[in-house]
Amino acid sequence: MKTYLVGGAVRDALMGVTGSDRDWVVVGGTPEALVAQGYQPVGRDFPVFLHPDTHEEYALARTERKTARGYHGFAIHAAPDVTLEEDLARRDLTINAIAQDEHGHRTDPFGGERDLAAKVLRHVTDAFREDPVRILRVARFAARFADFTVAPETMALMREMVVEGEVDALVSERVWQELSRGLMGAQPSRMLQVLRECGALQRLLPEVDQLYGVPQRAEYHPEIDTGIHLEMVLEQSARLHMPLEVRFACLCHDLGKGTTPADVLPRHIGHEQRSEKLTRALCERWRVPVACKELAELVAREHGNIHQSGGFGAEAVLRLLVRCDALRRPERFLLALQACACDARGRLGQEDAVYTQGPRLAALLEAAQSVDSAAVSAQALQDGLKGPAIGARLDAARLAAMSHVNRSQIRES
Repeated sequence: MKTYLVGGAVRDALMGVTGSDRDWVVVGGTPEALVAQGYQPVGRDFPVFLHPDTHEEYALARTERKTARGYHGFAIHAAPDVTLEEDLARRDLTINAIAQDEHGHRTDPFGGERDLAAKVLRHVTDAFREDPVRILRVARFAARFADFTVAPETMALMREMVVEGEVDALVSERVWQELSRGLMGAQPSRMLQVLRECGALQRLLPEVDQLYGVPQRAEYHPEIDTGIHLEMVLEQSARLHMPLEVRFACLCHDLGKGTTPADVLPRHIGHEQRSEKLTRALCERWRVPVACKELAELVAREHGNIHQSGGFGAEAVLRLLVRCDALRRPERFLLALQACACDARGRLGQEDAVYTQGPRLAALLEAAQSVDSAAVSAQALQDGLKGPAIGARLDAARLAAMSHVNRSQIRES
């Protein structure tokens, strides 16, 4: 048996990036031989083993044959006679098809190092078309390596796959896995651009795709195009190093603008409610995690009110906080404010603007939370109050606390 370091660890080392997960391929091995050496089998669909000491993944060299549409439609052949080159040939991109032996010698039969130097994302062989997940992976790598371009022949192949309906067979778990990783890339708008160019965005995220070409009022959105605005908002979320929940909320916040009737454009009255509904459907389709789903729905519904809250009095702010369940879930509300800051800055000429609504609402929430609700409720009971009257007493106490918040307590961001 001979083992080789493969994939992302080799690629990233050549790019000067450290800390990548290390994956290994075993040539000339058998499951029995690895188990005899203490490796733990974990692969369900093909032979993968964990090293007894490092717990890194070791996979037997294998080939794949397409048997049906979709991600699971493969017959796997793993045997001692499978060569390293045959194993590398089944991989997605040339930059991920480089192997390195224990002495540091690299095997690069498909020009991965050349494409790294040229900053090109290029498929290895025509076998790329057999796995539709690879379309998402290319888009995700484009978001991570923002200065890389997609090879024309690879883009053409991706378009063919979309036309052939391959992306329609993708399972939700894999779609979300790749989308979420793309959103966390250095330039997440690149993922949307690549998916849109090959036609996959319309099939996977039609709610996002239909935003392109939809106009907005120039006085609020000098960039005009709603799709371009979305890309700019995502860029702000990356620039500000936002977590996944915020970036996904940014992706979904304006979905309703894609369904605005043409006769009322460029205005988008009531788009927030439509955005919330479309966000819910998108999340159900791709089984988006609850934390991402709930924040995205909240931001879609309330981002307009949060933007306008600078003119709200204390009572209107308290109603907003209650609608957002901010008193019980302040951490989620603060994430919503971050998403709204990205939205405000994701406009032409506003990239470095100060978003005062965020710190003001955060300070008012902190003041409302400073009220000892248990003590206020107990006193209200002693005073003979019941039901809604107790709630009114609580609201009065919170409004009193909020009234003491002044501009000097609010730090601009």
